[in-house]
Amino acid sequence: MLPASAHVLLNIALRTGVIYLLVLIGVRLSGKREVGQMTPFDLVLLLLLSNSVQNAMTGPDTSLVGGMVAATVLLVLNYFVADLSGANRRFRKFIQGQPSMLIHDGEVIEAHMAKEHVSMDDLERALRAHGISDYHQVAIGVLEVDGSISFLRYDDINPTAHTHLVRRKGIQKKQ
Repeated sequence: MLPASAHVLLNIALRTGVIYLLVLIGVRLSGKREVGQMTPFDLVLLLLLSNSVQNAMTGPDTSLVGGMVAATVLLVLNYFVADLSGANRRFRKFIQGQPSMLIHDGEVIEAHMAKEHVSMDDLERALRAHGISDYHQVAIGVLEVDGSISFLRYDDINPTAHTHLVRRKGIQKKQ
């Protein structure tokens, strides 16, 4: 319960920073998924991961102050990562990733589906949630960086608009 020395607290702060960066990169590389879409496997992994890195952050120090230092470092690092993500597009793309096109001109892009670990069941579930019965009705389907899937139907494209969708060859309403 007694406060640890400054050396120990600095060690905890450094360990916590390293673990934060490692977990941030690991979560980023694991793919896009909304918190609401977490499978039981994802939840178990998250819980075990948090438990496994706790000792790596605080080391042998189990004091209240040691835990407070680790929590403070995590919150400060998260604030700076969020702030830098908002200000720097390149960093944001590195941290959050980029949207992935899953459907183009009514055709599923299977290579992108495989790369993003999206099954046809997942895609069909998202289509139904948007009130779309068949992917052939979709001009563009995108896996967003937050893990959600958005769709633009042919009916949603205004042929008189001056957008990239109208100008693209092949994105014409199918008859």
